[in-house]
Amino acid sequence: MAYGNRPADNVVAEPIIENRIVEYHDRVRWGPILSGLVVALSTQLILSALGAAIGLNRIANSAAPGSNANDVGIGVGIWSIISLLIALFVGGWVTARASGPMNRSTALLNGAILWATTLAIGSWLLASGVAGTFGVIASNAGEVLNQAQQGGANIPSNTPSPNIDPNQARSIASNTAKAGWSFVFGSLLGLLASMIGASAGARTHRHHS
Repeated sequence: MAYGNRPADNVVAEPIIENRIVEYHDRVRWGPILSGLVVALSTQLILSALGAAIGLNRIANSAAPGSNANDVGIGVGIWSIISLLIALFVGGWVTARASGPMNRSTALLNGAILWATTLAIGSWLLASGVAGTFGVIASNAGEVLNQAQQGGANIPSNTPSPNIDPNQARSIASNTAKAGWSFVFGSLLGLLASMIGASAGARTHRHHS
């Protein structure tokens, strides 16, 4: 005896829905880059202020400040480079983590843009004399180091500079060239640190079965 179609006979199997992977149309994520930029600048300011404070404390506790002023100045300079590399690594890591899942090439691209943005804004801040709290610390540190190297004598800034002989001109040119090369190599190391941090923080897509 037929009772017609039973409800169980009309059950339609539901299709299996797989997790869809979201693909970005643009590979540059400015929101995470700005987040990494703020973290990088903040980390750089804190580490640089720490290095300057340690250097000034060493001069203050020294019996002969002029004897170790050059060593302290070199140490502060080296620490500034190290702190910049640490800051860019942390900023690159934050940029990659804030971007969500992405492949390594996209992470490296965003890390490179973070480095370029940090370099441009940092140069503008230095050129404009806008450095916040660290600007006060850095200016005071430079003044103390200069006075320590000069034996505590203050040199008026409006004193006319003497005539420069050829040897002094070559020395100035040599020091300027060294500063230029240091900036180039330091910037390239900063780019490498930023990209390594971004690569370390990148999260790849996971396929769920």
